[in-house]
Amino acid sequence: MTGSQPALMAAALHQEQRYADVLYGRLEEERRATAAALAEVHSRGADGGTRQATAEREVRAAELSRRLGQLNSVENGLCFGRLDTEEGETRYIGRIGLRTAGSDPLLVDWRAPAARPFYTASPARPSGIVRRRHLHSKGRTLTGIDDEILDSRLLHDPDGGGLDGCAGLVGEAALLHALGRARTGRMTDVVATIQAEQDRVIRSPLQGVLVVQGGPGTRKTVAALHRAAYLLYTHRRTLARRGVLVVGPNAVFLRYIGEVLPSLGETDVVLTPLGGLFPGVEASTEDAAATAAVKGGTRMAQVLAGAVRLHQREPDGDLSVPLDEDATCVLVPHEVCVRALRRAQALKAPHNAARKRFVTDMLDALVRARAGESQRPLDDEELRYGPGELWRQRSVRRTLDRLWPLLTPVQLVDRLLSDSALLGSAAAGLLDDDEQAALLRLPGAELTVGDVPLLDEAAELLGEDDSAERARARAARAERAEEERYANEVLQILGLDGSGAVGASDLAEAHSDPGAARTTANRAAADRSWAYGHVIVDEAQELSAMAWRMVMRRAPSRSMTLVGDVAQTGNPAGVRSWEEALAPHAAGRWREERLTVNYRTPAEVMEPAARVLAAASPEQVPPESVREEGVRPCAVRCEEGSLVSGTVRTVAGEQAALREAGGGRLAVIAPDDRLGALCSALPHAATGGGSAALDAEVAVLGVAQAKGLEFDRVVLADPAGVLAQSPQGGHDLYVAITRVTRRLTVVYEGLLPDVLGQLDRSAGSDVPG
Repeated sequence: MTGSQPALMAAALHQEQRYADVLYGRLEEERRATAAALAEVHSRGADGGTRQATAEREVRAAELSRRLGQLNSVENGLCFGRLDTEEGETRYIGRIGLRTAGSDPLLVDWRAPAARPFYTASPARPSGIVRRRHLHSKGRTLTGIDDEILDSRLLHDPDGGGLDGCAGLVGEAALLHALGRARTGRMTDVVATIQAEQDRVIRSPLQGVLVVQGGPGTRKTVAALHRAAYLLYTHRRTLARRGVLVVGPNAVFLRYIGEVLPSLGETDVVLTPLGGLFPGVEASTEDAAATAAVKGGTRMAQVLAGAVRLHQREPDGDLSVPLDEDATCVLVPHEVCVRALRRAQALKAPHNAARKRFVTDMLDALVRARAGESQRPLDDEELRYGPGELWRQRSVRRTLDRLWPLLTPVQLVDRLLSDSALLGSAAAGLLDDDEQAALLRLPGAELTVGDVPLLDEAAELLGEDDSAERARARAARAERAEEERYANEVLQILGLDGSGAVGASDLAEAHSDPGAARTTANRAAADRSWAYGHVIVDEAQELSAMAWRMVMRRAPSRSMTLVGDVAQTGNPAGVRSWEEALAPHAAGRWREERLTVNYRTPAEVMEPAARVLAAASPEQVPPESVREEGVRPCAVRCEEGSLVSGTVRTVAGEQAALREAGGGRLAVIAPDDRLGALCSALPHAATGGGSAALDAEVAVLGVAQAKGLEFDRVVLADPAGVLAQSPQGGHDLYVAITRVTRRLTVVYEGLLPDVLGQLDRSAGSDVPG
């Protein structure tokens, strides 16, 4: 750097700070104006005025609330970039768009077409851009600038202000600046550092299934989240009514990424772990490997269907039905019962819906049997005890429920997995004795993540007896149609009918039921049958075949983004190839984008990680790391029986190094059967899958809990145990090694696994017991 360059940087930083102050001033003005307008709308009150006036008020309130939420969500890093064009134009790029009071542009929304060169321009294809500037900030204060000169003439221009040439990857300086910061427990918004290959993913067409295959550190999750924001911005009209679903591997991971979308101005997205995809259920416990393998296979769909059929029974002989009123019994012939059963089954309707037909026919048979005649029409006296009167008798309901019970998904799954006789009958010819034994558990056991797809399948098979709901719907239909007609007229008057800011249906619902959930996200999360406009699945390689069936029901249009790495599959029932996983659901309707650059994991760590991958999945190619830390991974050997104490001492040393370096986060990753002892020995560490793991200086995690997360330093305890704990042990070891951004230490006793043998020779030390 020449002597003049520090002065140029200081002057440029001062100039950019002045512009940032203007932007924040305008942001404050818009916040005040929007809040005042919203308060004024609310002050008009909910009563009085015409229906049209009320509807107009609802439209305006919804629009202002959305805008105010967006303005409040972009405080940090409002502006992160600048483009200078060949024509002398300057464009500032930020999280949202801002204009002056006179409608002149001040800030370009990062999703707008005008911002795309910020991510895609390169020296080979500058797209009319001569300089790209990255602005780093803390709060409202700019802390640094990185320039990339895309026109070589500027490098020799003393007034150009170019600080760094553009070599290698687009935006590399800004990206490595972001990666150099210590982990904070949250994935900060890295929209400023999106690379060209991520931008290609983000702006891919909405239609069809996009698979984003990327190894560790390729920032595939970042690309997926920004894709959600981009799609909501670009296809607002299409997605406003149906929303976007983001499915992550666990609740901790979703909290980790949960600040990204709001900071990009999007709040109407449903984020859920797979264990929360069934309304009312929040499962986080994982099954043992053998159990997960059986539950995840498609044979379970047939087993569940068989269990449903086994709940549709015919009596052994004639059916004797006791009556509450006089302690007598009514006899219904066996053949009449069988006829009612077959008639209901012939409907091919879900179990609970078909039950209505069975109960109706059986009550009619009971009326006739009680009257002593089953053929001729019955007179009024004989029909004095009609179907309704009989159904009100508990003994009648109990008898018919034994033949065709009303079932919930939780009841069905619990009975199937806790009743060996029911499971044996339902799984006959489908599962062997060992597989059935792997499924069996105690009645009322805690639901696991692997149970959730079974619940969803059960819900499809069972359906609902929706007679009462349909009656209410018919009564409300005419009134709702009228409300929507008024809403459409109001939207047309206000010029909002095509904006996507609010829909006629949403407005009609808010007007007819002010207490109803008004956001797409709220309504969608509570409705199992909701069809989303787009579905994003992160760590998609972990989905079992049964989980794919569940997720695909949420995306009937097959507009999806699937993010994952088959080399990191840890679920025994997970994805072995994308073709195999998607062929049953989207044959010919999916495409793949590959991310090949590892921005997170240092090259020194990727070297042993590549050997692990070669042993576990020789057909897979690891991503190329673009950064070095200058520190090779270290292997620490402990005496037999002293792994826990050796790990504790290693952690203490790593913590001291982190504090000396200014802070950061440390993870201890270990096999599941070691976690209890390590947690006891490290009482101040955060443990398990709880959200505390994101905020603690030290966290103790299993491989599944660490998936998708990243840490400054990782202590990997007992790598041989990680390899041995699952049929996917090689994939698990690959995941564990690649969680680190700076330094990896492996603690072991006995011998290191062969794939890590070089660690012992390159940097080893003994820890006595």
